[in-house]
Amino acid sequence: MSAPLLQVENVTKVYGGDGSQAKANVALDGFSLTIDGETPRITTIAGESGSGKTTLANLVLGFLTPTTGQVRYRGESIHALSKQAWFAYRQEIQAIFQNPFEVYNPFYKVDHVFNFAMRKFKLARSPGREKAMIEEALEVVGLRPAEILGRYPHELSGGQRQRLMIARAFLLKPRLIVADEPVSMIDASLQARILDIFELLKNEYGISFLYITHDLSTAYQISDDIYVLYLGSVMEHGNIDSVMQRPEHPYTQLLLSSIPVPDPDVRWEGAVKSPVEERSLRSVASTQRCKYFPHCINGNGDCHRRPTTLEIRPDHWVACHTPESVADTLFTLKEPR
Repeated sequence: MSAPLLQVENVTKVYGGDGSQAKANVALDGFSLTIDGETPRITTIAGESGSGKTTLANLVLGFLTPTTGQVRYRGESIHALSKQAWFAYRQEIQAIFQNPFEVYNPFYKVDHVFNFAMRKFKLARSPGREKAMIEEALEVVGLRPAEILGRYPHELSGGQRQRLMIARAFLLKPRLIVADEPVSMIDASLQARILDIFELLKNEYGISFLYITHDLSTAYQISDDIYVLYLGSVMEHGNIDSVMQRPEHPYTQLLLSSIPVPDPDVRWEGAVKSPVEERSLRSVASTQRCKYFPHCINGNGDCHRRPTTLEIRPDHWVACHTPESVADTLFTLKEPR
């Protein structure tokens, strides 16, 4: 049996500290994830700002080195890959970032991002084939090559620039795309179009996604699985329908309660935020206890010990000493699958 496409094995990332555990900042704490690459899936990493989502993305992309644990590509640590294997990794694991304008050099026309990728990875043997591949990638994401190519980034809308980045990633025929808040800077009217493209790439081209977001509504629309992060630790994870329809962890319930219900008779009180996070909860010493316990409505003496992650139903895990199902469905933005 071949090794999974990507494995994140008990990865922890600690910043700073200068040798002092009290001053160290634990950005990600013992995170594990496997993407087999055979069955395309969209896996969401969700949580509020500062939960460790982008740190995870940078670790997966090789921009950061784990403090402990391993990120493996086809069974081998990405920081021990040969030059040839690293080249394959860079092609098979692509990225889409939050701000579609920052990835462009304003002095170059948008053609440059495609031409550079084509030549770097030697994707075509002739200019004609290169042109055809670029046009195909643009058409897949709903753009007309004649209206896009030859223009500068500032001449395009934010939605067009983000679709261009998806097209550039698709051009390399990756197995996994790491999408870090890809729709947070796009008009709401265009977000659905971007999410539809993700589903198209998954269903028609077999591309998996690691979808990083703070927006549970968009996650629920397209995801197969979800991991809910709080201060770098996984509170709950599993099948998207199970986690959203029957959340067990108080933090997941809090996040879901902040989403407006599509019912005019139900008053929305506004976004719900957890209390200000104490820096001490991110320290190395705090990793031996539940990080959410100072704010937990169900907290008790057991919460001073780090909770064991339990499978409470098929494909649904929760890290909590006192998991408690909510009686009614909290999330009703789509029909059950």
